[in-house]
Amino acid sequence: MKSVIRHVGLSALSLAVLAGCSSIDGSTEQIQTTNQAAQVALSAPPQVDQALTLNQIMANPDWMGLFAKGAYWSDDGQSVYFARQAHGAPTKTYYQQSIDGTAASELTLNQLHSADQRRGVLNNDKARKAYIYQGNLFVKDLTSAKVTQLTRQNTAVDGVRFLNSGDIAYWQGDNIFKIHQDSGLVEQIANIKMAAEPKGVQEPSSYIAKQQHRLIQYVAMQQENAKSKQDYKAELAKSDPTISAKTWYLGDKEVVTDLSLSPDGRYVIVALKDKEYSWRSDHDIMPNYLGKDGYVDAVPARARVAEDKNPGERLVLLDLETHAKKDITIEGLTGFDEDVLVAVKAENAKAKGESYKSEKAPRNLQLMQDWGWSQSAIQWTESGDKVAVMLEAVDNKDRWIATVNLDKGSLTTQHRLHDDAWVNYNFNQYGWLPNSDSLYYLSEETGFSHIYLKEQGEKPKALTQGKYVVSDITLGPKAQFIYYKANKTHPGIDNVYRVEIATGKDEQLTQWQGQLDYTLSPDGTALLLNASTRIQPAELFVQPIGGKLKQLTDYTSDAFKHYAWQAPEVVAVPSTHGAGEVYARVYLPQGYDKNSADKYPAVIFNHGAGYLQNAHYGFSGYFREFMFHNLLAQQGYVVMDMDYRGSKGYGRDWRTAVYRQMGTPEVEDLKDGVNWMATNVNVDAGKVGTYGGSYGGFLTFMALFNEPELFQAGAALRPVTDWAHYNAPYTSNILNTPDVDPIAYERSSPIEHAQGLQKPLLIMSGVLDDNVFFQDSVRLVQRLIELEKPMFETAIYPVEPHGFRQPSSWLDEYRRIHKLFEQELK
Repeated sequence: MKSVIRHVGLSALSLAVLAGCSSIDGSTEQIQTTNQAAQVALSAPPQVDQALTLNQIMANPDWMGLFAKGAYWSDDGQSVYFARQAHGAPTKTYYQQSIDGTAASELTLNQLHSADQRRGVLNNDKARKAYIYQGNLFVKDLTSAKVTQLTRQNTAVDGVRFLNSGDIAYWQGDNIFKIHQDSGLVEQIANIKMAAEPKGVQEPSSYIAKQQHRLIQYVAMQQENAKSKQDYKAELAKSDPTISAKTWYLGDKEVVTDLSLSPDGRYVIVALKDKEYSWRSDHDIMPNYLGKDGYVDAVPARARVAEDKNPGERLVLLDLETHAKKDITIEGLTGFDEDVLVAVKAENAKAKGESYKSEKAPRNLQLMQDWGWSQSAIQWTESGDKVAVMLEAVDNKDRWIATVNLDKGSLTTQHRLHDDAWVNYNFNQYGWLPNSDSLYYLSEETGFSHIYLKEQGEKPKALTQGKYVVSDITLGPKAQFIYYKANKTHPGIDNVYRVEIATGKDEQLTQWQGQLDYTLSPDGTALLLNASTRIQPAELFVQPIGGKLKQLTDYTSDAFKHYAWQAPEVVAVPSTHGAGEVYARVYLPQGYDKNSADKYPAVIFNHGAGYLQNAHYGFSGYFREFMFHNLLAQQGYVVMDMDYRGSKGYGRDWRTAVYRQMGTPEVEDLKDGVNWMATNVNVDAGKVGTYGGSYGGFLTFMALFNEPELFQAGAALRPVTDWAHYNAPYTSNILNTPDVDPIAYERSSPIEHAQGLQKPLLIMSGVLDDNVFFQDSVRLVQRLIELEKPMFETAIYPVEPHGFRQPSSWLDEYRRIHKLFEQELK
């Protein structure tokens, strides 16, 4: 299918906001999925009737359309719910859209409680659904669709589950309650207190105390009365069925970080962490110079990796039936005491003229902290007689799936995923197959994320395999299939597949030529897709399994979709550094002529996050940059956007290529990108600039500081300048910690290489950035001043966080970037 690109003037773009929508032809652009190597013939860009302007690109993004967000299925599978929110608006508007194609209806405020069921839980026969709305508990009869509110209180409910008895259990803070379905009685079944257990009535122990009790009858009588009351209460608690459960005292040195109740209501697994550990210290503040009262506000900010000493968590098993408590020991985890950083520690010791002696010691562990999942790291079987936990080492080198012996409180390793670099914080979904001893899970052990089955005591079985990435797995409602997303046909193209568990038969369910996310309908007969292409922002579609794709929403504005956007070509740049091929997007200049005597200037954009994919066939999350690159192309530039090593979507080796050397392999890839453009699209290698934000800003620094002849100018937005000042969860994966691996930090931090700057550099930062602190730029600026480097400029944005919000700030930022390139590259 080939789309019709209409050459319509962009006069409507001059309007501040265009949120109106109209129908589109329903077709999608044709995607060329063949790898573009050297000497390729790229498609000429479309002609435009009106040039883009920075004012148009950086205006309030609502002019592009107010798109559906957070879409999910209704319980009957006949409609979907989603929200829309104007840029900068404090609240969202919610809608229900029938899959028969009728127009979406806006939900009123008094309807929201019956629609907010995205993360509800089902009872065993799937006839009732419990969910939390605005902190209160509701239950829905799925046959009659009747919704009943079970709590109405100011203390929010944190979690809910159906018990095998049909009763509903829920927890608030450290307390667990059960609602009896026959009577509606609310029973507290667990009262957890993080305090030392009261000692009760104590016998006199010192000479003076004993003498007092022996000689003074009144004191002795008071002692006997207190003991009698204590014994009476103990007997009453045992015999009186109206008394609530005994209190669990777990000590005063820790806090509860997670808890999970078994489906039979007997066991609770509690995760505890040292209460002295904090995400910040008193000195971790961010100054807001434009406080509402006219003063400088000290805003709390997160700790730096150099100071974040994560002690890990420990697990405790509580038996609510016998009131027995067991500490879950970690000795059953394979490699729990290995010195996995021995080579790193030895290298750093040698650099200091010292030696390192390796010794085994228990490692700090915690429940797996996956950055994308909504499931718990603690998974019970339906019966509640078995439970698995997913744990990770705080040193980031191991992930375990282990079963818990409920009688002994011990662990048995079912699967260990070890990585000498770091275990991915994605691709960790797992669970039990119903009515079995088999676990299913994702693992990167072959170098790519794939699905495995593991029966206890047996070897794992791979359900998928190949050089592609599997993610977002869903167990079908009848447990016959596991559904998943994968980029099988091209690293930049997503589709949905399913594999039959019994036979391993694999089936492709969608034929999309871009990027998508999916949700399986409750009955497993259809997919809800949030899907995009290179020049079409994401809209909602329904794909009946085995049926025809149907578009549900059309929220892209006429002004955006009628413009002749240039769809970037996705090419494969051959690596001269042993990396195979580096995928990149390429935008060609207006009137492009490969044989022109005048060579073109070029710009390379460096995406943020490090572990992120942008050279794909979907609509870029960097939508402003997409439009800016169209503008640059109209003005005679070639623009390249590379998925340098470390990017997402290409497997484990690509991801971990940056381990202990951030900024080295990526710059090598940028060099190959410049050479590719010079060879294939008539670019003047002496007229290339680069820019990017966050990790992209860091990469701009590393390129200009370490390869001063590669780029003639660079712009670094909200950039990392010293990794020791970034957060622990991200940085410690890649560089370990500064106290353990200072070599990696000095090798990877731009401030350590600032003396290499020779070309014009623009540094731009938001003062209220609580992700990459404004202090990062301040420290680098002072370093450049002391190095007497005259070729840099700075711009600050007093009200902006990491992701800028004000259109005026975006406009100012990109005017400066554009001016830099115009001055230095043409």
